[in-house]
Amino acid sequence: MPTTLAIFSHNENAYSETFIQAHRNLPFEIKFYYGGFMPNYLDGQSISQNKWTNTFQRRKASFLHPENATLTDGELALISSLKKNRVAVVLAEYGVMGATVLRVCRALALPLLVHFHGYDASVTSILNEYDQRYREMFLYAHSVFSVSHAMTEQLAAMGCPRSKIIYNPYGPDDRFFDIRPSYITSHFVAIGRFVDKKAPYFTLLAFQKVLEQCPEAKLTIAGDGPLWNTCLNLVDYLKIGDSVQLPGAINREQWIKFLSNGIAFVQHSLTAENGDSEGTPVAILEAQAAGLPVISTFHAGIADVVINDETGLLTEEKDVEGMAGNMLRIINEDTLAQKLGSNGKKRIQENYTITKHLEMLQNLIEQAIVK
Repeated sequence: MPTTLAIFSHNENAYSETFIQAHRNLPFEIKFYYGGFMPNYLDGQSISQNKWTNTFQRRKASFLHPENATLTDGELALISSLKKNRVAVVLAEYGVMGATVLRVCRALALPLLVHFHGYDASVTSILNEYDQRYREMFLYAHSVFSVSHAMTEQLAAMGCPRSKIIYNPYGPDDRFFDIRPSYITSHFVAIGRFVDKKAPYFTLLAFQKVLEQCPEAKLTIAGDGPLWNTCLNLVDYLKIGDSVQLPGAINREQWIKFLSNGIAFVQHSLTAENGDSEGTPVAILEAQAAGLPVISTFHAGIADVVINDETGLLTEEKDVEGMAGNMLRIINEDTLAQKLGSNGKKRIQENYTITKHLEMLQNLIEQAIVK
């Protein structure tokens, strides 16, 4: 009988969280819980219980363990569902999720593995609010996954024992390796949430400078988010609407088409005012797997996977002039895009595949069960 793995996610199917969807392909019997940081749905069905069941369950649980008397209704419902489904191990997506379900795992003596992804290890308010709960979680957790070297250092500074931190960056879907860009256009492409840490407004400002020397250039930034309308207004203000597309959220097939017809991937990532920073952006891995050079910043995990002047071109955060210069280099220097893109595809194939990522997770989950 296969081992049952519970994956806890606050979203059922967020388009920007392809890495979580990939984890559902792990070779276990998967029970996918979602619906906030105290999950209340399992594979489309509510796990909520009536108050009488919760009262009885709370009294029964606290008879042998008095600390269980304070379990919430949500925790009790999750405990009941995990027991019913014979779950053997839990993978919590995001540190906040791990901290929130800690008491549930502890009550059932279930091994807990926690996968940090970005904001959960960087946003100042989150770090302040969850400081003590993170420390308790670090002590209990079997493994804590980091997706960048910068995040590894941050987790250690937060109190996680280095012996428990596992560096395990994502990998792109294998289909991206089949893409063969033509490199014959001056079309720059990007995809991602329109949020401060991705700073799409700086990408637009850099592209405006590119247009001054290369008016035939094009830019597409796919995705949505709170800054989408602001960026649309900026495009209008800069009078570059004929050269810029902001199509909103797109599907994978559309993204593959953009990559196939692009000359480079662009993203001006930075640390936001609230501390929010990237982990290792999946879109950057996908672009490199497709064979496009990456034009970005020395930020978080980006510098782990993009080698400056070898697989892409990086500048310091907020260096708009530098980013514009790198975009112009891609346009003006013959074969540069193809050279950097080819190097990037090879490096991702050798070091950052989804197979490697999932194998690492599988091995640690199996170790947690045995232990």
